Amino acid sequence: MGNFTKRIIFGLLYVVLIVASSLLGPVYFYGLFFIFLLFCLYEFLRIIKLKSVYPYILAITAYSLSIISNNNLIVFEDNLFEKLSISVLAISVLFTFITALISSRKIAIQYLGRIFLSFIYIIVPFSLLIKVPYLNYDHTFDTTIILGVFILVWANDIFAFLIGKNFGKHKLIERVSPNKTIEGFLGGFIFTFIFASVVSKYFISIQPIQWFTIAIIVSIFGVLGDLIESMFKRQAKLKDSSNFIPGHGGFLDRLDSVIFAIPYIYIYLFLTT
Repeated sequence: MGNFTKRIIFGLLYVVLIVASSLLGPVYFYGLFFIFLLFCLYEFLRIIKLKSVYPYILAITAYSLSIISNNNLIVFEDNLFEKLSISVLAISVLFTFITALISSRKIAIQYLGRIFLSFIYIIVPFSLLIKVPYLNYDHTFDTTIILGVFILVWANDIFAFLIGKNFGKHKLIERVSPNKTIEGFLGGFIFTFIFASVVSKYFISIQPIQWFTIAIIVSIFGVLGDLIESMFKRQAKLKDSSNFIPGHGGFLDRLDSVIFAIPYIYIYLFLTT
């Protein structure tokens, strides 16, 4: 089986998994993205050469708190649960750093910095991603929001690649990613807007202006996310984050755009719904 065939088959499988988990409901949605979280975290720790269990502890803590918050499993008045969640997460971070500092192993500032980087770069985006389907005016699980976001991300990735490959002449940031071009970026931006106009007609749980704003966020921050992951891989002298997905590389290679864009999408929808 050729690499192109593998890329098509496993790319379609990836899309089917995301669509199916979203349509089947929160439990499947949480389960799939928890698996994605663990794989992406493993790959990123491999890239930055960090062997530590602490990022996994932080990931499970943050992800669990997001699920509890989404499903109102514990209800407090006056946003007390949100304050408690932040406190628990802060304590987990503090415990991680203190334990690392008093460890018998040689611990450097760089080591602690890599733990914090994995928390900010991987754990926080996934913890916010599973809250995005609830950012409608009813604050109930809505598959159309997360599917719409992924459709825009995929549109941006696909058309940036196609236009960049066929018409790209001017490099975007050559020292980080030699294959990305200004033409590809602009093509992805335009087609993401076109897809946003279609999505806004069928996915009406949020306003059309919100979909167009998300398209801008995806076009800009999605590309930044791709460039940032390329920078990490280049520094580690790696072509792919792993070989878990035949024809595609790793989970982080497939989700880098979403990971970097999601926090900004979450903040925008949180403030406007």
